[in-house]
Amino acid sequence: MRLGALAWEVGRPLSLADFAARLDARIAEAAPRADLLLLPEYACMELAPALAREAGCAGELAAMVEAGEAVLAVMRAAAQRHSIWLQPGSLPMRAGGGREVVNRAPLIRPDGAMAFQDKWHMTRFEAEQWGVGRGHAPAVFETPWGLIGVSICYDADFPDHVRAQVAAGAWLILVPSCTDTAHGFFRVAISARARAVENQCFVAMAGTTGAAPWSATLDENCGAAAVYGPADRGFAADGVVVQGEMDARAWVFASLDEGAIHTVRAEGQVRNHRDWSGAAMPRAVAAGFA
Repeated sequence: MRLGALAWEVGRPLSLADFAARLDARIAEAAPRADLLLLPEYACMELAPALAREAGCAGELAAMVEAGEAVLAVMRAAAQRHSIWLQPGSLPMRAGGGREVVNRAPLIRPDGAMAFQDKWHMTRFEAEQWGVGRGHAPAVFETPWGLIGVSICYDADFPDHVRAQVAAGAWLILVPSCTDTAHGFFRVAISARARAVENQCFVAMAGTTGAAPWSATLDENCGAAAVYGPADRGFAADGVVVQGEMDARAWVFASLDEGAIHTVRAEGQVRNHRDWSGAAMPRAVAAGFA
């Protein structure tokens, strides 16, 4: 598989059609060089200021939830037009037609068929300011290259989320992210590298970049795109497959082979994937000093 991941520079589209044109332009840059493309979490929220009836985070969220199906249709059309597998980041949507809003990441096939992964762990901003709720549990997706998973941003900070996907057969985890500080970016990046080591799998991430003072939601963004693998035989010593420059809009590309994952799991210097206990960790107790 040839994978492309984008550090998306937040812009200021003035309409849904304007956002669609920006999305199409970004995909056109990379589609000839890749089989699957990964974009950042909430990248489409750059459209929110143009749609919001009221200024502020709440107004922007409400506008994007209302426009959710239309935004999803734009994403789907882009994948079909460029005949590409597309993970276009995530968008806020109502869960099951109800009132609760979830952070939802679609995976779109070239024929337009879609499947979804919802975010499981909410950041403080999502939970306390937006009221975004937990969606459905970790899933895996059938692709021509085998099973893959999507762990949205903060979800990658938790070993159990990615492990559930790997245990179900995923060899590649996609991590669309949106972070507004270097601290946030490195939390996700360091976690992604840890997930690649402990599961002996590939983990790809794509983040938002740039300042957007016109947006209450995406006003500050700090990120990059990268792909990580196991730090073991057959891979780079630090596990970095490719890594883009911080805070620069750019695609990174990597050729990923599921067979390399099977090989390192069987023949690596360590066997993290096999040696995972598979059971709940024992409860820690205070150690006594004598």
